Amino acid sequence: MQAKPAFGHFKEYFYLKKTKPFLQKEQQTFASPFLRNLVSGITSALTKCSPLLKVSCLDFNPQVNFYWTRGERTIPRGHRSGRTEPVRFQIDDKPNCLIRVPQQLPEMVPLWTEISAEVPEIRYAPDLLPLYRRQYDNRIFTGSKLADPCSYGHTQFHLVMDRFHRRNFSKANLVDQIEVHLRANAVASLFAWTGAQAMYQGFWSHEDLTRPFVSQAIITDGQHFSFFCYQLNTLALNDSGNPRKNLCWGTESMRLYEAIKDGNVIGLDDNVLKLLVKFLLNGAKLV
Repeated sequence: MQAKPAFGHFKEYFYLKKTKPFLQKEQQTFASPFLRNLVSGITSALTKCSPLLKVSCLDFNPQVNFYWTRGERTIPRGHRSGRTEPVRFQIDDKPNCLIRVPQQLPEMVPLWTEISAEVPEIRYAPDLLPLYRRQYDNRIFTGSKLADPCSYGHTQFHLVMDRFHRRNFSKANLVDQIEVHLRANAVASLFAWTGAQAMYQGFWSHEDLTRPFVSQAIITDGQHFSFFCYQLNTLALNDSGNPRKNLCWGTESMRLYEAIKDGNVIGLDDNVLKLLVKFLLNGAKLV
């Protein structure tokens, strides 16, 4: 009966005596434990309302990888000079934590819905942009092995690291880039995750999807939360006549609280917690 009070005292002592973290490690030291406790606590509490969460799997520090090709390039030098080869892309992502489930989330819109928005075409070679050519191991991984029954993605949780924290954007007079960075993070991470899930189910660029794949992402710095939902409609990215578009919906940053003073939370916004609960209850029924 004395275990819980003793653990509470040790935990309080740890946080009171914790020294200043190493450079660029503040978010990992302070915000990461908060995010993990929040996710595990709310997920556990919602299992009473969601049969799907009851059979879900919560992973910490998972690895997500996705590899695809699009377009061609001519090899400029070397023993294969002059030959053409596909341009290869690799995303290696590492969310703070993620939830996997045994069935897909419901589609947001039908697979063949016509989307009027135009997708901009970038005609520059990827290595002329901030996408550097490197030697990668081409891997496709959803965070679970093939035999795992929880083979579909529900929600990812990403922690904004120190170098991309909004205070650094503010110091550099780049406040307008805060939301741009969050959107880019969500689109890249969710495209990789849903694409890997689709590959696990046997779809690829020459065998396009017959059903959409939907997953969610929540990105936070510990105080501000952004919510995103992504629907993968196609992997046939080389087909110029392909009318399908992959879709992403998202919110602007929402502040969970104003400040913490003397151990008290000031200005708590219940709407952020309500939206978090709504995200986690998506697809609550087991089929």
